[in-house]
Amino acid sequence: MRAACLLSLLAVGPVLAQNTNSNTDSDSLEQAISESLADIASSITTTIDEATIPTGDYLTYSTTVFLTDHGSVLGSTAVEVTETSGSENSTTSNATLTTTSDSVTVLMGGQTTITANGTNNITHTSTPTASQTPVVNTQPCNGYPEFCNRKYSNISMVAAHNSPFVMQGNVAANQALGVQYQLDDGVRMLQFQAHVANGTVNLCHTSCDMLNAGSLDDYLTSVASWMRQHPYDVITLLIGNYDYADPGNFTAAFESSGLMDLVFTPPMIPMGLDDWPTLGSIILSGKRALVFMDYQANQTAYPWLMDEFSQIWETPFSPTDRAFPCNVQRPPGLADNDARARMYMANHNLNIEFNIASLNLLIPNTALLNETNADTGYGSLGRMADNCTTRWNRAPNFLLVDYYNEGNFNGSVFEVAANLNNVSYDRDSCCGTLSAASSVVPRGMMTAVLMLVGVQILMSGF
Repeated sequence: MRAACLLSLLAVGPVLAQNTNSNTDSDSLEQAISESLADIASSITTTIDEATIPTGDYLTYSTTVFLTDHGSVLGSTAVEVTETSGSENSTTSNATLTTTSDSVTVLMGGQTTITANGTNNITHTSTPTASQTPVVNTQPCNGYPEFCNRKYSNISMVAAHNSPFVMQGNVAANQALGVQYQLDDGVRMLQFQAHVANGTVNLCHTSCDMLNAGSLDDYLTSVASWMRQHPYDVITLLIGNYDYADPGNFTAAFESSGLMDLVFTPPMIPMGLDDWPTLGSIILSGKRALVFMDYQANQTAYPWLMDEFSQIWETPFSPTDRAFPCNVQRPPGLADNDARARMYMANHNLNIEFNIASLNLLIPNTALLNETNADTGYGSLGRMADNCTTRWNRAPNFLLVDYYNEGNFNGSVFEVAANLNNVSYDRDSCCGTLSAASSVVPRGMMTAVLMLVGVQILMSGF
């Protein structure tokens, strides 16, 4: 009953927020709301209970598995599947895999000098060519000619957390602008949560009753359309398999959307930090969409659908701590030397946590977006990037953020990525449309206030 009341509040939130915005005193009211929520958010120090962190099967490969040009598997090697619950691990099954690596032509990028930041930790650098007079490519790869001869694993990119969840006034939304805006502005990883029902994959946040962004097919069709118009860009997709569904459920959407024609198949499983090809070679191959899945990936059957956690580790999930510690949380128990041998993602999407009876609710902390997505300062993306670089002696590969278009200036999240990549960012290139970007945060504030009111109603026994 209480959960139903809460969902009702979520449903009416956008309407009430819109009506409030139409009042003559809306600007001053929303300013007061913003300041009030900022005070509340700053005082929250709770962290997510370990029980709320997603758990599932984590794969451990004892031997490298090589794939053919067509993605088929040859030979055999043991793959250990570990099911994690809390801090206990137990081996549950074994599988077999293998292969042959293929070669591709490499685009040449501009030659740069390896540099280090103030803490003597190396940030991303381009790989010099062997030639005395290197060929300089004037066609940018992911926006920068310098990236063409860098390994995919030697680049930091902005990742849109829950990319499809764009719905003004809905407390479960995570972005203000749609996927094509995101890609136009420079987002190069698209992360989302998928739910499978009756053979259809929909993009929903926790529950399809809370926020349903439509079918995976429609979303991927938009991504494929953009990619065909931008042949020099490499896009990464990270699927959150919320229902731990069989990966075969996802193939139809990739095929019907046309994105399967662009999907990258790795030459080996798993791909270590130094095994990834350059962006130029990926682009020349025509297979420019790299697809990862967090749980239940089966690369024996679907070599292109890459297992995330055997190749990427993550910092704490759904963070509520503004210090954003840069420690490994998933996969659990990963040794430092193993973490240093793979890519990693910095989760920098700040949340507020509400506990109502048995319901645990996290919502984006929109009150602090200007600080969370900033390039400098406490709690900022820039600060976390520096801390991560210091901790691991290399920069994060993926910077996962909410409302990427907000920050202490337009494009602040992209400036952070550019600094890590040792390139210059054009601040005039971001973000989306002014009207779309300027209205979402106050409405998000209003909805959050409605949520706080709803909490009081629910706790009073309504």
